[in-house]
Amino acid sequence: MVRVAAVQLEAVLADVDANLAACERLGVRAGEAGAEVIALPEFFTTGIGFDERLARAALPPDGVATELLCSLAARFGALVGGSFLCRDGDGQVRNAYLLAGPDGVLGRHDKDLPTMWENAFYVGGSDPGVLDAGRYRVGAAVCWELMRTQTVHRLKGQVDLLLTGSGWWSVPEWAPAPLFRRLERANTATARTAAVTFAQFIGAPCVHAAHAGTLDCDMPWLPLRYRGRFEGSSVITEADGTVLAELGRDDGEGVILAEVTPGRRTPVASTPRGFWLHSRGAPATAFWHYQRWHGTRWYQKHTAGQLVNR
Repeated sequence: MVRVAAVQLEAVLADVDANLAACERLGVRAGEAGAEVIALPEFFTTGIGFDERLARAALPPDGVATELLCSLAARFGALVGGSFLCRDGDGQVRNAYLLAGPDGVLGRHDKDLPTMWENAFYVGGSDPGVLDAGRYRVGAAVCWELMRTQTVHRLKGQVDLLLTGSGWWSVPEWAPAPLFRRLERANTATARTAAVTFAQFIGAPCVHAAHAGTLDCDMPWLPLRYRGRFEGSSVITEADGTVLAELGRDDGEGVILAEVTPGRRTPVASTPRGFWLHSRGAPATAFWHYQRWHGTRWYQKHTAGQLVNR
């Protein structure tokens, strides 16, 4: 059995120093509670929203975010993972999930496809996300990668433990309010379902770290502001999807812990034939396409070629 922890963060949008301090505080709490594996959420250095400051918030692969992961891992003799906006030597920014051990960085996974307005801040990757942690192999997956069958195909039968993270935002309460409330109820359910059931498709225990708290930012190409919240759903599950510990969006910032047995089991859920593991719904589909079209162009103009941060 291995004691694992997932951190739920209320990030300050684009404030790297504040978010690193919060992650260190919560990571220390997890380590002092005996966690041998600590998962930080996606975008743990910045949070996520459509905010032009994120174009200048990417960090180098060996910068302060990596130093935090490595220092926590060395201090507690643990595995520590999380993703952040990372500007590589080629000038491109990627959503990089790094896994650190007591002796340094063990591996990296770049999220395959940016989600919606995320296209404005990074480009996708193509690696399998299978990271060698010595005693076992770790599968890394980030946010809407938990929604796609291609993630299952690259990880199923290949890993002993899943470390995942998300920054899943809510549907805003625009008019007509009854419609958007109904859409948000479905969105909240999907956010939780994607995290809770992912282990069932892969056949390995899952540690999922998420964001909670509010979000206020611009909307691409629309004369509206986005005002919403993150969906939380930090969970630790058995390989069959049994929930061992959970933090919902109303629970705020915190740490959950549980004991799991890493190992490869026969998945209890069959992989769907299509591209998506779960239905997105019509509004999310529309935003996926228009914000991807906008974001890839915005990225080239505003994000690519920016100077690297610390």
